[in-house]
Amino acid sequence: MNEPDTLGAGLARRGVSRRSLLKFCTAMASLMALPPGVALAMAGALDQTKRQSVIWLSFQECTGCVESLTRSFEPTLEQMIFEMVSLDYQETLQAASGEAAESARDEAMKSSYGKYLLIVDGSIPTKDGGVYSTVAGVSNHDRLIDAAKGAAAIVAVGTCSSYGGIPHANPDPTGAVSVSDIIKDKPIMNVPGCPPIPSVIAGTLAYFVTYEKLPELDHLGRPKVFFADTIHGRCYRRPFYDQGKFAKTFDDEGARNGWCLYELGCKGPTTHNACATIKWNGGVSYPIESGHGCLGCSEPDFWDKGSFYQPLSTPLAPNAHVVAIGALGGVAAGAVAAALSREHQTHIGEEK
Repeated sequence: MNEPDTLGAGLARRGVSRRSLLKFCTAMASLMALPPGVALAMAGALDQTKRQSVIWLSFQECTGCVESLTRSFEPTLEQMIFEMVSLDYQETLQAASGEAAESARDEAMKSSYGKYLLIVDGSIPTKDGGVYSTVAGVSNHDRLIDAAKGAAAIVAVGTCSSYGGIPHANPDPTGAVSVSDIIKDKPIMNVPGCPPIPSVIAGTLAYFVTYEKLPELDHLGRPKVFFADTIHGRCYRRPFYDQGKFAKTFDDEGARNGWCLYELGCKGPTTHNACATIKWNGGVSYPIESGHGCLGCSEPDFWDKGSFYQPLSTPLAPNAHVVAIGALGGVAAGAVAAALSREHQTHIGEEK
């Protein structure tokens, strides 16, 4: 079946109305804290653009990143994202297998050379010639080098592809490294998390399709709109921290009353992510709201830092000026958190 020339034509063929497209674009603009007028411009751009070719490679990983995206609790968002892109290769999701699958990947790389978006989840083993993870007899390292040549940009989804993740943890038997440790000549965006939040993956993809470039990144290559703030700074338990009210065990009175989990080893003060605002499962909850401290999974070497149930070594000074908006939840909280002017935010001290 021939694909339509534009995304708008394809959506119309599937019964997606202009109103639904505008609704989706409004949600995306709000999620990424873009000005209100951007939603209309985004809808216009998506309506006229061709479907973005996406090649998704999975290396040393647990499939959790793909599972996170497919388990999005916002069906309209998930449907739009898959209509927006042409997912030309993804081992877990594709129907083809064997030679048919590899032929599809080769054809996509050839026909969209210089234009496709390469997504990678999982670390890349480098010891012993990379024999610890291969696909169709080709090492992850060689496959990444080959696919990166024709990519317009690369998105490293998950902590493993962003920093090496758990495979990279001591003693690192496979010599696992990140995408950016190997590829030096392409724009790379890291979307860390173990796994990343589905809306964060979707939002960054929508931005690239609309603007044909990656969003503004921080010093670790993460999109600032989602990773500029610490979880602690946006946590709904933050007022209890400022009052000096801490749970001492996971089943004491403080824990039952929702007090701060800092003394139980929560790594929220040194972890940058949008968990406290966007949350998980359609904005229902996130680990801290479920009673467990943050493990810091979106930061480099989080596993080796360990001591998940030991408090951070550097005490934090209470700061009443930090706004705690984690209780808002969902897109609304994400938009408010990201839209606050940096000049008017007071960031807490961070353990270096």
